[in-house]
Amino acid sequence: MASVRVWQRCSGLLLSRTVLSVPVPNQRLRLILRGSTPLLLSEQSRLRAFALSHAAGQNESGPSSPTANRLVPNRALTEPLPVLEDLDGAPPLSPFEELSEEEAVQIVATPPLPPVSTSLRDYVAQSETLSALVQLGVNLSKLDHRPNVGSMLLRLDLQQVQERLLFLRDLGLQDSDLGPLITRNPFILTETLENLRARVSYLQSRRFSVEAVGSMVRRAPYLLNFSVQRLDNRLGFLQKELGLSPHKTRDIVTRLPRLVCGSLEPVKENLRVYELELGFRPNEIQHIVTRIPKLLTANKRRLTETFDYIHNTMAVPHMLIVKFPQVLNTSLLRIKERHLFLQHLGKAQYDPTLPGYISLDQLAALPDPAFCAQLAAASLEDFELFQKML
Repeated sequence: MASVRVWQRCSGLLLSRTVLSVPVPNQRLRLILRGSTPLLLSEQSRLRAFALSHAAGQNESGPSSPTANRLVPNRALTEPLPVLEDLDGAPPLSPFEELSEEEAVQIVATPPLPPVSTSLRDYVAQSETLSALVQLGVNLSKLDHRPNVGSMLLRLDLQQVQERLLFLRDLGLQDSDLGPLITRNPFILTETLENLRARVSYLQSRRFSVEAVGSMVRRAPYLLNFSVQRLDNRLGFLQKELGLSPHKTRDIVTRLPRLVCGSLEPVKENLRVYELELGFRPNEIQHIVTRIPKLLTANKRRLTETFDYIHNTMAVPHMLIVKFPQVLNTSLLRIKERHLFLQHLGKAQYDPTLPGYISLDQLAALPDPAFCAQLAAASLEDFELFQKML
């Protein structure tokens, strides 16, 4: 009878342990409770087995009593366990609830944006826009020290950037072109699509093809930052100052688009130098700049020194310089070394009407081995030794 009382106390204790009555403050606690449920169920099973075996022993040892039957009701042994509630509906973790040390260590927090930084790289992990630009090949280290560029890039929306990149792709630029272009001109990302389309439409109205516009933007990234009015003024200036037809003006700008983007003062100055200091006639100037557009923006001092050596020291007339204007765009040191070597060999003859004529084109353009073999008829070692003696 004493053992029956023991079982009654254990059974009452088991049935009083209700897991569902415990409040569930957070998800982690839910997992803990779910993990402990099998332990409680197995404990109930063992106690039930103990009760059944004890009841069987009582039947074998003597007649059953009405009191014993009341102590172990069949309903309590055969009833299914109550269905557990859905713990997923528990309230979320409160910000005021204390966490254990183990829970606190497992928290992974996103690092905040640095309040002050000298490098855009510190923001790449938190900025989708900067991350996309880096993947595109933009060199952020070259943009770090440019005023206002960093804050401007951080304010850009990724969708806004993508729209401008797609617009540039439509002009014929490749993915490999976009990174270097934005590195040189990040401000193109702030231009509205309406303005960009208007400027391309204007250039097309001036007979520039879409392919030509794309090539110009690739080599002169700031081209589309100029308003339609400024583009029109600059093209009009070049056509008027050079006295060229629209077709030839368009050809020069396509080959050297920075003429439209850069300052016009060097162009004005060089045109005066060609006419007043170097003595070229207007039609000769047109021919020179049509052949070599870079001479419109050449350094004035370098230009005058090169012309002085070719015209006065080498005795080359204006006519031949106009015929081979690339000689004015060649390093003065290269011209000096080759002229002196030919003079040393007795072959410095630049008059096309005389035997042994040396073309200025070949003098300026040929690499050293070809110059020695074709013009000087000497070995490359002799030319290199002569260079060391200068």
